[in-house]
Amino acid sequence: MNILYFLTPKSDVTYVYDDFSFIETLNVLEEKRYSAIPIINKNGKYIGTLTEGDMLWAIKNDFDLSVQNPEKIQITQVQRRKDNQPVKADANMEDLVSKAMSQNFVPVIDDNGIFIGIITRKDIIQYCYTHCEKQEKVRK
Repeated sequence: MNILYFLTPKSDVTYVYDDFSFIETLNVLEEKRYSAIPIINKNGKYIGTLTEGDMLWAIKNDFDLSVQNPEKIQITQVQRRKDNQPVKADANMEDLVSKAMSQNFVPVIDDNGIFIGIITRKDIIQYCYTHCEKQEKVRK
């Protein structure tokens, strides 16, 4: 199965650039009510995934519980606990499901590492549910 069927294209995905400030990124997370967001560079390459937890730990551990001039802190200064691992556009469904088991979305990149969108865990679960439901009907 072609995983691009499940793709939410980059144009429909909220992401931040790697030169965004701490406060800019925090504002995006707050506005969209997301707990994790992809980071890309100006060339479109996928850099990683930033979570609310990463930002909270950065405030506690790196900025001494006080964020002075948060607009001057570049988001790449925040240590990320774990990046959502991307798949290439030609990945198979097994790779996609494997990644989605531990990530709420799977970034999708092309052969040059350019971010082209995400596939959400919700879409994968919906596909699996529908597929299992069809198999159950065939058995009856």
